[in-house]
Amino acid sequence: MTQVLARGPVMADVHAYRLSDEEKQRLLDPAIGGVILFRRNFQNVAQLKELVAEIKALRQPELVIAVDHEGGRVQRFIDGFTRLPAMNVLGEIWDTQGAEEAKRQAQQVGWVLATELSACGIDLSFTPVLDLNWGQCAVIGNRSFHGDAHVVSELALALQQGLQQGGMKSCGKHFPGHGFVEGDSHHVLPQDDRTLAELEEADMVPFRQMSAAGMAAVMPAHVVYPQVDDLPAGFSAKWLKEILRNDLGFQGVIFSDDLTMEGAVSAGGIQDRARLSFEAGCDIVLVCNRPDLVDELREGFHIPDNPDLANRWQYMVNTISPAEATAMMATAEFQAAQALTASLATPKDIANGVKVGEAF
Repeated sequence: MTQVLARGPVMADVHAYRLSDEEKQRLLDPAIGGVILFRRNFQNVAQLKELVAEIKALRQPELVIAVDHEGGRVQRFIDGFTRLPAMNVLGEIWDTQGAEEAKRQAQQVGWVLATELSACGIDLSFTPVLDLNWGQCAVIGNRSFHGDAHVVSELALALQQGLQQGGMKSCGKHFPGHGFVEGDSHHVLPQDDRTLAELEEADMVPFRQMSAAGMAAVMPAHVVYPQVDDLPAGFSAKWLKEILRNDLGFQGVIFSDDLTMEGAVSAGGIQDRARLSFEAGCDIVLVCNRPDLVDELREGFHIPDNPDLANRWQYMVNTISPAEATAMMATAEFQAAQALTASLATPKDIANGVKVGEAF
């Protein structure tokens, strides 16, 4: 029987293709509000639809289901989905074929990305990557559209239009910019020594422009910017409340990046990491690949006072039904967009790529 239960501020994950009884109980905890899926949760499209339906049948309002499905090295579901290009392919089109053609193709890619997920009942992909490609951060690399902030902004806006056409909101990441540092925050806590003025002139430009254009969500970086604050951006009220909310005027949802990443460990145990995230201004925290830490967090968990949480969660819910998305996929226009998207993806998009945030 479906339980009526407000969505809590924690996004957890599940282990395999179907829910275990233990996972069903975990997902019925009031602390939980959403589920993030990974490659280990995907066998084929039919199985994925069953898993999503199983998760959504647990509670009312339904748990929000998300995935990292950007393209290139970060595409969790492959078989039965269009292979998505790395975003730098669109930046190359900008350089070689011009702005309008690149934006047209970015919109088509966003439409395909969102609609294929929507047909499976998934609400959200954590995309686009708004980091600039400075040529020195391997974990970002070709996930970035370009090295020029204006180009990144324009292509992200076009991708966002396509996502909206397919029923999905956008989530810009990794605020205020992860592209300048060499370290991968999955494994270390990187440090970016630039001043706020330098960041505002470059890496923060896409976040400012996307905020003004209605970007629905932001994910901060597990990176320290000591010229601005000693705390990593995801634990920093200066970054999230003062700069992102007040200066940039961002009104949407702030998701923490995964609190099990090495870049988050400096904040202490999982309860401390979550508390610091909420105090800094995060609405929702992600705890991935460690169900034991989700259980540790649930123990004695006090849901922080956030009068906007219910509305912010609801804002992330997909705006089209799986049936509507499936009907859209049957149109000639959509199939042309699929063919275009598939033609952009090449083996070099994923060659020598690190597995980003994936655990099997």
